[in-house]
Amino acid sequence: MTGLDVLVAVAIAVGLVGILVPLLPGALLVLAAILVWAIDVSETTGWVVFGLAAAVIAVGQVVKYTVPGKRLKASGIPNRALLFGGILGIVGFFVVPVVGLLIGFPLGIYLAERARLGPSGAWPSTKAALRAVGVSMLIELASALVATAIWVGGVVAT
Repeated sequence: MTGLDVLVAVAIAVGLVGILVPLLPGALLVLAAILVWAIDVSETTGWVVFGLAAAVIAVGQVVKYTVPGKRLKASGIPNRALLFGGILGIVGFFVVPVVGLLIGFPLGIYLAERARLGPSGAWPSTKAALRAVGVSMLIELASALVATAIWVGGVVAT
């Protein structure tokens, strides 16, 4: 294991954390780290590993948006509630660093749904939206972990 392998592993770990704490483009960071490794290896194995990892992450990105999107439509949650949650999450991120995003997003959805449905319907709708976001994060994490496992296999093979 070379020094670059260690740096790539650290970058992958940061990317995986970035998926769970949405401050970094996690899956993109994982893929970029594997690309750096493939360029350094400059062998067929490296490029095959990168291609497989890229395919897994690409599929994960598509599924990450389609599955939760269907759940949100089935729940009847409009896109404007998610937009309002996203805006309030971004504002919260700057007002209260890091934690503000985790507070602002659900609060924004709750306020948008409260205006649309009233107090009694806002909380169930907010929970459904948060579940969909959680499923999205888990799908992205799963695809990044599979890509990481492919990379580990490539490191062992080279």
